[in-house]
Amino acid sequence: MRQKYIILFVTLAIILPPIKASTAVFNVRDYGAKGDQKTNDSAAVQKAIDACNTAGGGTVLVPAGNYLSGMIRLRSHITLELDAGATLWASTDRRDYDKGRSRHLLFADGAHHIAVVGFGAINGQGTADLGRRMGVKEEMPSFRTGILLFQNCENVTIRDVTILYSDAWTVHLKRCETVFIDGVTIINNYYRTNSDGIDPNSCRDVHISNCHIVAGDDCIVLKSTDPYPCENVVVTNCTLETIATALKLGTESRGDFRNIHFSNCTIRNSPVGIGFYMKDGATMENVTFSNISIETSTPSLYSVCPIFMDIEKRNTDSSIGRIRDVMFRDITIRSGNGILIQGMPESPIENLTMENIIFRVDQASDYSKRSKHIGGRRTTRDERDTRYARQPSYVTIAYVHGLLLENIRVLIARDGFEKYERCAVSGHELENGTIRSIYRSPAGAGGQLPIVALENCRRMLLTGCQASPETPAFLGLRGKQTAAISLVGNDLREAVRPVIRGEDVPASAVKDLDDKR
Repeated sequence: MRQKYIILFVTLAIILPPIKASTAVFNVRDYGAKGDQKTNDSAAVQKAIDACNTAGGGTVLVPAGNYLSGMIRLRSHITLELDAGATLWASTDRRDYDKGRSRHLLFADGAHHIAVVGFGAINGQGTADLGRRMGVKEEMPSFRTGILLFQNCENVTIRDVTILYSDAWTVHLKRCETVFIDGVTIINNYYRTNSDGIDPNSCRDVHISNCHIVAGDDCIVLKSTDPYPCENVVVTNCTLETIATALKLGTESRGDFRNIHFSNCTIRNSPVGIGFYMKDGATMENVTFSNISIETSTPSLYSVCPIFMDIEKRNTDSSIGRIRDVMFRDITIRSGNGILIQGMPESPIENLTMENIIFRVDQASDYSKRSKHIGGRRTTRDERDTRYARQPSYVTIAYVHGLLLENIRVLIARDGFEKYERCAVSGHELENGTIRSIYRSPAGAGGQLPIVALENCRRMLLTGCQASPETPAFLGLRGKQTAAISLVGNDLREAVRPVIRGEDVPASAVKDLDDKR
C-alpha cells in the first residue's frame, strides 16, 4: 500500500505543475506605504520587495495613490506592478538615494526575471526647462535623478507604464540581456537636456516596441560606454519627438554595435531623425531602417539633418571606428535640410544602401551657416564639420565604398528651389557604387545645378534614370581623381546637357554606353 501511495504521488508531481511563489502578491500598503505624496514611502515599498524576494518572487503591487519615494532596489523574480491610478513620485532630495550606487528611482544590479508593468505612472518631477532654449543660459544642478537603471540584469520586462518628466536619463539599461520594453509612454520636458528616453548601453537581445516618447534629449539611443557590444536590437512601432536625435547610435562607441533593426517608426519635430555618431573607435555594422517617417524641426537650427552618419575621432588619441553594412529602405522625409552621410578618408563607410526614399521640401533652409551635428563631447575639429554639410544638395554622401542609391525622389516647393537651388544627390570621394532612378522636381528650369553631382568618385554606375524636360544637366562631374563613371540604361534626352564635366575631369573618366548602341 505504501508503494502505491509513492507511485501516486510521483505521478501527480509529473502531471500537475508546481505551485510557484510568483503567484503571490505583496501590496505595498500592507507594508506601511501611505500614498499621500507627502510621506516618503520608499522604505515601505522596499520592505514589500524584500518580503517578495524572500518568498521566492512574485508581484509587488502599488495600488492607486501618490507615492513619494527615493531609490528602490528591485530583486530577482520581482514584478513591480503600478495599478491604474498609482503614481510613483521621484524624490528630489539627494539624501533619498544611494550615493555610492545610483541616483535612480528604480535600481537593479545583477538581477534576473524582473519587471515593471501596469497602467500607473512614474513622475520624475523634472518639469523645468534646462539648457535647451537658444540664447538662455541656465546653471546645471549638482544633483539630478533618473527614473530607472538596471545593470547586469537578465530577462527584463518594462510594459505599459507611463513615465513623466524624468530629470535625466529615463530608462538606462547597462549590460543587460533579453530585454522587452512594450507599450511604454515617456513624456519629458522637450527643453530639458539629458532627459533621454531609452538607453540600451552594451546590451544584448533587446526588443522595444509600441512606445511613444517625447524627450529633451535622444529618444532611443544605443550606447557602449564600455568596450562591450550592443547587439541584437529590434525597435518597432514607435512614435518619437525630441530636441536632439530620435533614433541614435553613439556617441559613446567603445564597444561594437551589430545586428540592429529599426522599423515602422514615426519621427516628428526633431532636428535629427536618425543618427550614427562614431567617435570612440568601435564598429557599427548590420544596421537596417525600414518604413520610417521623418519630419524635422525648426529650419533655423544650423545642424538639422533628417538622416546623419559621421565617423570622427572624439579626441586626437582616439581610435578610428568603422561603419559598414547599413540599409535604409522605404523612408519618407519632410525637411528643409538634407541628408548628410560622411565617413573619413582613413575610414570610409562600407556598403551603404538607400532605397525608396521620398524627400519633400516644403520650406528650404539656408545652408550658409550649416554644420554637422556633433551629438556629444569632442575635442577634435576638421573641415568635415562644414564642408559637406553646406553642399547644395538634399542627399550628400562622402567617403563611402560600396554604395547603392535607388529610387530617390526629391520634391521641392518651387519657391524654395528658386531661392536655394540644390542637387538631389551630391557624392564625394565615392567608390564602387550604383545610382539608379534619381528624380528631382522641379527639374531645374532656369537653374544650373545637375540632378546628380559627383566629385572625385571612381567606379560608379548611373542607370535607370530619366531626365525631365528643362533639366539643365542630369549628371555633373568634377575633380581630377574622377574615374570609371559609366552610364547605361538611362534616358537623358530631355536634359539640356546629359552630362557636364569640370575642366579637371579627365576625358576618359566617363563612358556613356547608351550613346554607342
